[in-house]
Amino acid sequence: MSDINKLRSKMDGVTLEMIKLLKTRTEIAKEIGEVKKNIGKVVIDELREDNLRGKVISLCKNIELDETIATKYLNFLLNESVKVQSDNKETHLSIFLKAKSLEQQGRKIIHMEVGELDFLPPPIVKNALAEVFDKGFLKYGQAKGIPVFREALAKHISIKFNANVTQENIIVSPGARFSIFTAITTLLNPGDEMIVIEPAWPAYKDCALNAGIKVRTINTTLEDKWEPALEQIENIINSNTKMIVLNYPNNPTGKILPEKLQDDIVDISRKNNLFVLSDEIYSQYSKSNWKSILSYNYEKSIVTQSFSKSHAMTGFRIGYGIADTKIIEKMAKLQALCLTNVSEPIQYVAMKALDADTSNNTNTVQSRLDVLTQKAKEIGLDFDIPDGAMYLFARVKQDGFDSVQFANSALEKGLAIAPGEGFGDYKNFIRISACQDEKILINGMNILKDIMREMQ
Repeated sequence: MSDINKLRSKMDGVTLEMIKLLKTRTEIAKEIGEVKKNIGKVVIDELREDNLRGKVISLCKNIELDETIATKYLNFLLNESVKVQSDNKETHLSIFLKAKSLEQQGRKIIHMEVGELDFLPPPIVKNALAEVFDKGFLKYGQAKGIPVFREALAKHISIKFNANVTQENIIVSPGARFSIFTAITTLLNPGDEMIVIEPAWPAYKDCALNAGIKVRTINTTLEDKWEPALEQIENIINSNTKMIVLNYPNNPTGKILPEKLQDDIVDISRKNNLFVLSDEIYSQYSKSNWKSILSYNYEKSIVTQSFSKSHAMTGFRIGYGIADTKIIEKMAKLQALCLTNVSEPIQYVAMKALDADTSNNTNTVQSRLDVLTQKAKEIGLDFDIPDGAMYLFARVKQDGFDSVQFANSALEKGLAIAPGEGFGDYKNFIRISACQDEKILINGMNILKDIMREMQ
């Protein structure tokens, strides 16, 4: 017994020493974060991390340690560094909250920073709200959603996306964001890796970081029309890689991948047994050919959709996930733990909304995007014409341009736009939303033009 006590004491000593080293490492990470902030450098440096990862793998070979365990531990350390360096990160949401605060003070703000359509949901939604009480959709329900609603969704999805879907393949969630959160949290374990193609909606990274998942980013460029190279994806995959996130039409660029490139990405995912999490909430706003991940019949795919964009129902907080039944069961267990079930009245309203014709929403947004692109050309912004979605992601061709500083300055002029830095290493880009009336958008672009002229 004395031998095991000695070994336990020795292990405790090592553990406590590791904690001390973790404290030292965290303090250094904070200092590095301040330096990055001062020189305008983004938090995550993939080249730097790859270099360190290579050193760890080399050390593992020398000391005969399982590199999978070591790299998982490394991923934990890297994530902790990201957390302490990301406290003051500015995104479209932080600008939105500042804009709302200014409006409470009586200021007029043109909102071109968030993807919230200015028009009302379909009239059928109003009628459904009035009748839901009498229909009796007022109780606790299944975590996956009301069966009759999921059945209606299954029929809708099967027709619209040419897929073979049953209600058992669907989970109703409070917005697509929660389906994304539950998929990442239940399918991956701390220390696992997830690939995100940037520029990207920041919630993918945030959900992963919260769950202890290491995000590996693939940076795409305007010059390459926002298309990732297959070699980039293949080279980043290792034994810890478990998922790749796709978002097309893309937020913020509006990009839709060429079909052959998307086919190849799915093939790589199959070959490496990766989950494919496909956020398709902007599919309603596709201007060119678009193909749902559902069409591949890949059993490790998870597709998310939402009524927020297609039906202008942002405040209703209603979306859904589509996946293999085993995946849906895992997601449902976590959802039941967190919120029991999505509000039955809201589910009923969304079910009725499926019968609405939303084609005019698509036409309206596309018309507004046309207005934005024309004004952006006049201003001299650098961008690729979006294939869909409801945003313009544009580069400002000025030396030393900082999108965060610019977005905050624009707020003082009554214009809210999203800094590119919120979507990855794109500090010289801004995202402009096409969610307002055309006259308002033109006024906003005129303000943007004036601000840029003052900067010259």
